[in-house]
Amino acid sequence: MAEDKIFALAGNSENKLLLQTIIDSLSDAVSVVDENGIGIMINRAYTRITGMTEEQVLHKPATVDIAEGESVHMRVLQTGKPIKGVRMKVGPHRREVIVSCAPLVIRGELKGSVGVIQDISELRRVMEELERTRRLVRKLESRYTFDDIIGNSDQIRKTIERAAQAAATPACVLLRGECGTGKELFAHAIHHASDRTEKPFIRVNCASLTDTLLESELFGYADGAFTGAKKGGRKGYFEEAEGGTLFLDEIGAMNPEAQGRLLRAIQEGEIIRVGESRSRRIDVRIIAATNADLEKMVENEQFRKDLYYRLNVFPIVMPPLRDIKSDIPLLVNHFLSRYAQEYGRTVVEVTPAVYRRLKEYDWPGNMRELQNVIARALINLDRDEYVIEEQHLVMPFISSREPADCSDEPLAGTLKDMHRAWEKEVLQQAMSQAGGNKAEAARLLNISIRNLYNKLHHHKLI
Repeated sequence: MAEDKIFALAGNSENKLLLQTIIDSLSDAVSVVDENGIGIMINRAYTRITGMTEEQVLHKPATVDIAEGESVHMRVLQTGKPIKGVRMKVGPHRREVIVSCAPLVIRGELKGSVGVIQDISELRRVMEELERTRRLVRKLESRYTFDDIIGNSDQIRKTIERAAQAAATPACVLLRGECGTGKELFAHAIHHASDRTEKPFIRVNCASLTDTLLESELFGYADGAFTGAKKGGRKGYFEEAEGGTLFLDEIGAMNPEAQGRLLRAIQEGEIIRVGESRSRRIDVRIIAATNADLEKMVENEQFRKDLYYRLNVFPIVMPPLRDIKSDIPLLVNHFLSRYAQEYGRTVVEVTPAVYRRLKEYDWPGNMRELQNVIARALINLDRDEYVIEEQHLVMPFISSREPADCSDEPLAGTLKDMHRAWEKEVLQQAMSQAGGNKAEAARLLNISIRNLYNKLHHHKLI
């Protein structure tokens, strides 16, 4: 029998046990049939994925586990050639899988077939969850107008005037400025004031998607473009935003290949779905935003020069909060009114000393950081307190911190322990200053977003 010949290669019973242990350690299901298509070996992952036991499979035909589709094992035995990536359903629960099989040749003779079964049901679940998220995105409309922008300083008024000019044109707009300066707020307002206000407003954070996912999400994909692709293909954000506005936040994080496809979309007014060859006409207005130094990125060949010029048709620079400190009282009152309503508090007052303190600070996190400080100050109030004073403020990264006391007190733990505690405190301060925005916290700490996530997980902060 083929089974005997196959196991004979393993030698003694110890080697047979080793062979079984090896295939049991694999996360993908493995099944082996002899030259007649009779099952002779499976691993634990196989029983978990298919829901079938050894008694139901071993010494049974290769077709016993198939709920939908044709036996890949039998096709390999008929042709003597490997077959890859066949989608089918297996087991009593009709689990969706991808099967690849290869001929099992022993001393030049075809003695069976070995198959690897990959479970894609979890991938399908993730894709369905993504689809639900996309349906929510499709319903997104511009929520803010220029009336929602708080500020009376010359810089803010001039920025609003320039943004209103941009809204009256179909030109690409590039919003420049530090994190937390309100770039998304202005993008909403520009769309709302344009002649596209009744059409979709779609926001995409280019830094939050992987390179591969970014392209398929932006431009859509064809049927079968990749493993787990939705049957029939799917529209991308460009097609979802047809007639309206596509807001590309953190455009500097876009990979070079996606930059080239974006350039074509802007220049030609058409896109090509991933996995397709035919182009599709689009009518979409682009608003991009970044806190990156695009000029330096162009110089270092990290950002396409031709795309930079296409996006930079109508640049608008957001002033940082440290340059418009005269607007702090207006902003504070706005945030207080908002959070008092959210937290079920009565409207509170702010002492002059608090305003002075807020104006002394340079606000590296800009509006987002101020918003966070005001929210925390309101939380720090007791239920019978109605005035925010200095002691209610929690403001990280202030340079006036007292120097360390170099006394002869014993060390509190090892150097490793103290470094771990210090790192956790710095991470908490960075996240607080960034208002919970991980991309901004990573920028403040000058580390990658992936490194930040790893450290947050390590310290159990997320």
